[in-house]
Amino acid sequence: MAVALTPPSVPGRAGELLAELGDRAELHDVYDETGSPIYHDFSLKDTHEVRELVGLVRQTPGAVLELAAGSGRLTLPLLALGREVTALELSEGMLRLLDERLAQAPGRLRERCVPVRADMSSFALGRRFEVIVLGTTSVSLLDEEGRAGLYAAVREHLAPGGRFLLSTADIVTSGAPGPDGAEAEVEAVIEAVGASGRVYRMHDHWPAGSDTRTVTIFPATVGDEGPVTVCTTTVGVLPADRLETELAASGLTVLSRHPLPGTGRYRDVLLEVGVTA
Repeated sequence: MAVALTPPSVPGRAGELLAELGDRAELHDVYDETGSPIYHDFSLKDTHEVRELVGLVRQTPGAVLELAAGSGRLTLPLLALGREVTALELSEGMLRLLDERLAQAPGRLRERCVPVRADMSSFALGRRFEVIVLGTTSVSLLDEEGRAGLYAAVREHLAPGGRFLLSTADIVTSGAPGPDGAEAEVEAVIEAVGASGRVYRMHDHWPAGSDTRTVTIFPATVGDEGPVTVCTTTVGVLPADRLETELAASGLTVLSRHPLPGTGRYRDVLLEVGVTA
């Protein structure tokens, strides 16, 4: 069943395309039962930040807690390091996809992974980890209260001398000047081939000055008949400076920043964080 979203909730050209599809459009959240497999397929071949994150994890021996693990885009590379990985994820659909991937993985990887269904903004696992990872700029899915809960939980679970590694979208420019000198709305459209061979078109809509982005995924070809599954989600834009201030207020210190390759109005950056002495 589609989530309770309507085309007007999707802005920009993506919203116009939904309106054109009319009753054919079946709108889902990216993380619901229908959206999870599509997001999984769309992102499975995406290697963005994987090499950089794995490289930082390699520098700190010990057990790894991966937050918002999803279907395992980072989990499998982390297991390949020879680490014990606890993969925490809230979405049941994503956890099923992770279980399927683990079932197909070599036993030496599978036996070192512990999937856990929990909310990254409030969890209690009763142990500490040398490394805690939150990739894919997933911190932006949480509101201010949720992030405060996340930081508190991280402090409770991070071993002495451990590292919290998280990525965020750092703003490069807040928009292109329009004809009247004001910053214009920007909607980037990216076409990508999923692991299944299906082709998708992702609309990334970020109005100038807004602290949220709306990401909407369409099939690249919709045809003339039949239902069309479209997935959408709204995520925050959390500049690294703001995130560093929040972390400091919660007793966590950013030790270093690692910019990631990218172009456009924002570029991802990896933050390496420790507990304030």
